[in-house]
Amino acid sequence: MKAATVEQRVASSNHLLTADQVNANLSYLRMKRLIDIFGSLIGLILLSPIFLVVAILIKIEDPKGPVFFRQIRVGKDETEFYMYKFRSMVTDAEHRLKDLIALNEVSGAMFKMQKDPRVTRVGKFIRKTSIDELPQFINVLKGEMSLVGPRPPLPREVLEYKIYHKQRLLITPGCTGIWQVNGRNSVGFEDMVKLDILYIKNRSFLLDMQLIFKTFSVLLGSKSAF
Repeated sequence: MKAATVEQRVASSNHLLTADQVNANLSYLRMKRLIDIFGSLIGLILLSPIFLVVAILIKIEDPKGPVFFRQIRVGKDETEFYMYKFRSMVTDAEHRLKDLIALNEVSGAMFKMQKDPRVTRVGKFIRKTSIDELPQFINVLKGEMSLVGPRPPLPREVLEYKIYHKQRLLITPGCTGIWQVNGRNSVGFEDMVKLDILYIKNRSFLLDMQLIFKTFSVLLGSKSAF
């Protein structure tokens, strides 16, 4: 009997997940948290030279702007938190967004634009290499995020969610996940939700490790990050 494809596995179970279902495996959740703590600490220590270099480059390009950008995101159980990134856009990027919404290049409750005029020169590089995401190790250490999980959406995006979409908010959001290693920005919103739900239904220590290692290989040759 052939193994089911991703699409078949998603379509085979249309019932909505519950919090009790996704939190049933306590041993896995405890192990996941331990890995998150140690992984984020090691990451912050080993990558500190990169943090310093990126901070200097951002300040050289825009001396008056902040190095870090924090943005309200929606996490587990629809709890809001500040997610950290290296600033890759101009300081008034959020204000300019309303003029660019019509140019959105992905479907559904997300905004992505390949040639976003708000992105700085340094920002283009750190976004392409995902270096801008490294400060999220702080969020992981605080327990607001995990190393692996669905990407945390913006509050305005969640306002467009249906009950089906909100299943991805049943677990702690992550720095990387099944969406990132399966096309990232080339995957539409609905397909992203399907992939996230697939991860939630099948998550395990082994799957998390596979996704972490696959993330590195994807980043080295990524053409879909922008």
